[in-house]
Amino acid sequence: MPTALITGISGQDGFYLSELLVASGYEVHGIVRSSIAEDMPQTPLQSVELHELDLSSPESVDEVVRAVAPDEIFNLAAMSSVYRSWQEPVLTAEINALPVAQLLESAWQLQERSGKQVRFAQASSAEIFGRATQSPQTESTPINPSSPYGAAKAYAHHMVGVYRQRGMFASSCIFYNHESPRRPESFVTRKITASAARIANGLQDDLELGSLDARRDWGWAPDFANAIRLTLAADHADDFIVATGESHSVADFVEYAFARVGIDDWRSVVSINSEFSRPVDPAEQVGDASKARQILGWTPSVTFRGIVEAMVDEDLKILRQP
Repeated sequence: MPTALITGISGQDGFYLSELLVASGYEVHGIVRSSIAEDMPQTPLQSVELHELDLSSPESVDEVVRAVAPDEIFNLAAMSSVYRSWQEPVLTAEINALPVAQLLESAWQLQERSGKQVRFAQASSAEIFGRATQSPQTESTPINPSSPYGAAKAYAHHMVGVYRQRGMFASSCIFYNHESPRRPESFVTRKITASAARIANGLQDDLELGSLDARRDWGWAPDFANAIRLTLAADHADDFIVATGESHSVADFVEYAFARVGIDDWRSVVSINSEFSRPVDPAEQVGDASKARQILGWTPSVTFRGIVEAMVDEDLKILRQP
C-alpha cells in the first residue's frame, strides 16, 4: 500500500485529492495547522491520519516527513488569497514559499536514507506568470509574477525545478482558477454564488465586487485534484499547466449565478467597490493544457456554466437547511 502525505488537506483540493487517493488504496496522511474547526477538513475521511503542525517550522516539517516516510508528497498548502498577499506579503512568503524548500529537502533526505524513490508534487499557480504578454500561457511562458502571492509561488516553482535537476521526481501543476461548492466564501467566486442565493431569498440586498472585467480560466476543482494525482503517476517528472483553455469574465460568472436563481437584471443589485480591487491584477489569464492532455491523459469534465450552477445549487441547499 503506497503512502501519501498531503499538506493543505483542509482545503477543497486537499479534500478531493484525499478522496481519490483513499479510493485508489493509498494510506493517506494530512497536515493541518491546528485542531480548530476552520483548519480541519470540512468532511474528514475516517481513513486519513491528520498531523497538526506549523509548516513555517522547518524542524516540524522534517519530523513529520521522517515519521510518515511517504512514497508521495502533495504540497497543496498555501495562503491562497492574492488580495490578502498584498496585505501580508511576509506571511505569504513564510507559508507559500519557504516550506516548499524544506519539504523538498526532507523528501530528498528520506530518499537518500531509505533508498526508495519519493515523488513530490507542487500545486503551482498561474499567478507566477503575472501580466503575461503571451496568451494562452504555456509551460514555457516567462515567469514574471505581479503580486506577493505570485512571487512566493514562483520561488516554490523554481525550487521544484532545482530538485528535479538534482535527480528527484519533482513535478509542478500550474493550476489556473478552479472552483467547487467547497470553495470558501473569502474567494470572489463563492462570494458571488452565496450572495446570489441570499439575494434571491431576500436575505441580502446587494453584492459589491472589485471588478467585473478581469478574465480567468475557471475549471472544476475535482478535475484539478485528479491532474496532480496523474502527475505523480507519470513516467517522468515535469511541469504541467492545468487549465480549461477558456476565458470568462467576472461579469460572466455573475450573470450565470444570478440567472440560476432567476434574477436576470443582476446589474441592479451588483456594484463596484474599489476597496476590493488588487493593486496589480492581470487582465486575463488563460492556460494551454495541451501537454497535460497529451502526457497525462487529463481533460476537464465540467463546463464553466456547469461549475457556476453547481456552486449556486449548493448555496441554495445550505439556505434551505434548518
